[in-house]
Amino acid sequence: MPALPRRRRSPGAPAAGFAINGQEINGALGDLGTLLPLTLGILALGVLPPGPVLFGFAAFYLATACCYRLPIPVQPMKAVAAMLLATGMTPQAVALSGVMIGGVMLGLGLTGWINRLSRPIPQSVLAGLQLGLGVMLAQASLALMGEAPWLGGVTLVVLLVTMRLPRCPSVLVTLLVAAGLGLLRGDRGAIAAPDSHSLLALAAWPDIGTIEHSLTTLVLPQLALTVTNAIVLTALVAGDYFGERAAHVTPARLSISTGLANLVLAPFGALPMCHGAGGLAAHYRFGARTGTAPLLMGLAMLIMACLPMPWSLALLAAIPAAGLGALLLVAAWQLGVTRRLFDSRPDCWPVIAATAAVTVALSPFWGLVAGAAAEWGRVGWARYRRARDASAR
Repeated sequence: MPALPRRRRSPGAPAAGFAINGQEINGALGDLGTLLPLTLGILALGVLPPGPVLFGFAAFYLATACCYRLPIPVQPMKAVAAMLLATGMTPQAVALSGVMIGGVMLGLGLTGWINRLSRPIPQSVLAGLQLGLGVMLAQASLALMGEAPWLGGVTLVVLLVTMRLPRCPSVLVTLLVAAGLGLLRGDRGAIAAPDSHSLLALAAWPDIGTIEHSLTTLVLPQLALTVTNAIVLTALVAGDYFGERAAHVTPARLSISTGLANLVLAPFGALPMCHGAGGLAAHYRFGARTGTAPLLMGLAMLIMACLPMPWSLALLAAIPAAGLGALLLVAAWQLGVTRRLFDSRPDCWPVIAATAAVTVALSPFWGLVAGAAAEWGRVGWARYRRARDASAR
């Protein structure tokens, strides 16, 4: 696939600012399909106190809104969340992983190395990464919808129909329908009491065993996902959607904001957090075009953190997982099916397919490695054919 012209990033390019209208409010709710299932699942374990988790999201959302003034998302780090849900971890190990990841991301951003890492990635590999991540999101959405197939199906139909109605707050209508169906069905989210109420999750220096476990189990798997999806692809997708208005959404700045947020908030019990291309696609697909989306989400999370905790948790758990899966499925399509797929030449399709397949089977990091190898093979084969044809003449 021919390299697409990279958009020029002028430091003084204006950002979109903020706008308050129904479309922006609707878009602000678009990423709940990623945010709520992971967050509620972790809170249900009782490992982290809900207050610091909600306040952490609020602080990072508000800082993101002020820094970027575009619908840049905030999400829990998926590899950390998956391992926490699968194996269980101590609050100290979770906080330590957030601090270590934050330190690495801050260093990559301040030195500019993250920009050097992103520049040589071919467009065909980026298209494959987006396709693979879209498939992964679709798999997650179908798993959520499978918890109550009829509820998920009805919610998806309502969402698709309302999205075609002008000025209809499709996400809000869909969430209300899902919550109403869940109430009729008797769904209730269960949140366990946390094991620790200490203000600081890293109140004491961790021992060597905790450091080693956090590094190998949480930090290294997450760094690969963060660099590819939360940094490189988020900057790429922002440029696709907003052009020069996203000139300040660079890999370096995304890396710095991710690093600072985790270094500051993780020691107090916040979940390790990042940005994400899928969340950006979700916000954009449902109407967000300015920094209003993260601003409203930050204010909502701040209110949740300040309310009596039983009320906040009841509100968060009111939307069934199957309903959130419908939102996530539409966002998966938005992320995976891009212009790069349709603009690609036939000889780039194997590269895209290999990248996407390995991303889904293993991880985005190994998808990147496989895609780079496939692209190297494609370029080498093309050169061989040109040389052969030239010698035949």
